[in-house]
Amino acid sequence: MKRLFASMTLLALASCSAAAQPGPTSGKLTDETMQHGGMTRRYLVHDYSDGKPAPVVIVLHGGGGHPENAVNMSQMDVVAAREHFIAVYPGGTGGMPGGKLLTWNAGHCCAYAREKKIDDVGFIAKIIDTLVASGRADPKRVYVTGMSNGAMMSHVLARELPERIAAIGPIVGAVFGDEPPPKAPVAAIIFVGATDQTVPAAGGPLGGPERRGVAANLARRPEDHDVAPDINQAEYWAKANGCAAPVLSSGGQPKPAEVRWEKCTSGKPVHFYRVANNGHAWPGGKAGRAEADQPTPEFNASEVMWRFFAANPKK
Repeated sequence: MKRLFASMTLLALASCSAAAQPGPTSGKLTDETMQHGGMTRRYLVHDYSDGKPAPVVIVLHGGGGHPENAVNMSQMDVVAAREHFIAVYPGGTGGMPGGKLLTWNAGHCCAYAREKKIDDVGFIAKIIDTLVASGRADPKRVYVTGMSNGAMMSHVLARELPERIAAIGPIVGAVFGDEPPPKAPVAAIIFVGATDQTVPAAGGPLGGPERRGVAANLARRPEDHDVAPDINQAEYWAKANGCAAPVLSSGGQPKPAEVRWEKCTSGKPVHFYRVANNGHAWPGGKAGRAEADQPTPEFNASEVMWRFFAANPKK
């Protein structure tokens, strides 16, 4: 129990208790469950597809979050309602009652899901297969995004399920530097916060260098690992996708620093944004709680991400 709370404090993933904000009211909004791995797993389906096979964007909450929290923080429903796609908000797992403090098993992170070796890859694969089998989802246009621990999980899903996932859009996440090559290339658009102290841009312990002493006293399991520098996420996928040298843009306020790999033998590009005036938060979205990092209103990651997703279906 103490380890769970310590892990949540270390990550400070800004996703614990935000009340849902008003959003689009059209569409079919359902709260669904399925059995997987001996557990009842929950996910929200917000269907704005007008009743025909549509793109699907799966949005993974951060560590300590939950599905409603992901709806609020990402504001993905606003885009889904306008563009007529299906937004899906799965829930991770946790050891606390109430179904709120949930995490994903992204290898080295995080908390309950990692410690219990939860099969989150199988869970998300089952959601995708269920949506495709029902005729709701276009199998060539399934995309995954997520924040922090959810962003880490999106990398895992793309690595393990490239036959199902067309592209990913991690937000303020990381890789750890010891990931195996993916099974196949996947297009990726990656967003990090220029002032993020929780998942530090230069790499290192989650929570930043000032938390290293704390982390050392948390009885961390052997598989715990510092994160790699933020750009390593893009470089990992650029290598996997057979991309040539990138094009760099220095950006400037409020435009984010930007790196693009467009010439890729796989045909699957990689874009990287380091968003100015943004810490550990979903750019253009909502903060998880009042004391958390406030997202910049000057850059909307959900809108930019959707344009990338729409341009990169599975071939």
